[in-house]
Amino acid sequence: MAEKRFEGKLAVVTGGGAGIGRAISKRLALEGARVAIFERDIISAAAVIEEIEAASSQASWIEVDVSSEASVQSAFDSLDRVDVLINNAGIASVGNVETTTGEEMDRVYNVNVKGVFHCTKAAIPRLKKSGKGAILNMASIASYLGISDRFAYSMTKGAVYAMTLSVAKDYIEYGIRCNCICPARVHTPFIDSYLEKHYSNRKEEMFKELESHQPIGRMGNPEEIAGLAAFLCSEEAAFVTGSAYHIDGGVTNLR
Repeated sequence: MAEKRFEGKLAVVTGGGAGIGRAISKRLALEGARVAIFERDIISAAAVIEEIEAASSQASWIEVDVSSEASVQSAFDSLDRVDVLINNAGIASVGNVETTTGEEMDRVYNVNVKGVFHCTKAAIPRLKKSGKGAILNMASIASYLGISDRFAYSMTKGAVYAMTLSVAKDYIEYGIRCNCICPARVHTPFIDSYLEKHYSNRKEEMFKELESHQPIGRMGNPEEIAGLAAFLCSEEAAFVTGSAYHIDGGVTNLR
């Protein structure tokens, strides 16, 4: 039986309906949290809620556009408290500085950067009121490593890393911890759809190529990211703040 490290706590997970967010939502619920899933995709959110409730845990979903400050504020206003915020919602972008348009920069920035800003800003007063709490941002190895054809995406994840440090510094006196996770490739539905769209005739070959980029020889899985997320937001990590955790199969230090 899972530890109940989040008994009596409410955790907000943005983009909690699919991939890494889905795994984190389920893990926190399994460990006793009431989970509020902020999600634009109502169908995927409802499916996760059904899975969580089948395990006798509590969860709810709110339709939220994290790029909209009004949408985010309205969602937080509907909650009675907040103990944990997982800023997971994000979108990808492919291209270098020449091929990336201004419109694409704005599109990715509005979700990956302003989304974190909006949710963190709305959550902080509630975390201060509780006297302690945890914020966990989903960054990336792209926050600090050069990755080909990921100009706009890398820009946003570098900003997420910087925001993590700033929030950790500004709110340490309130008992609020802020950390980020920096994954390499994780096998989510996004990977499968990406391969289907761009490499439909050689999906298996390209999948193996994506796996081989990690020295460990495979991609991560969402449940592994969720395990680290649960630890960092729990009281077991009470001495951890302002940190960026590599969970990358050796990419950062072994390539």
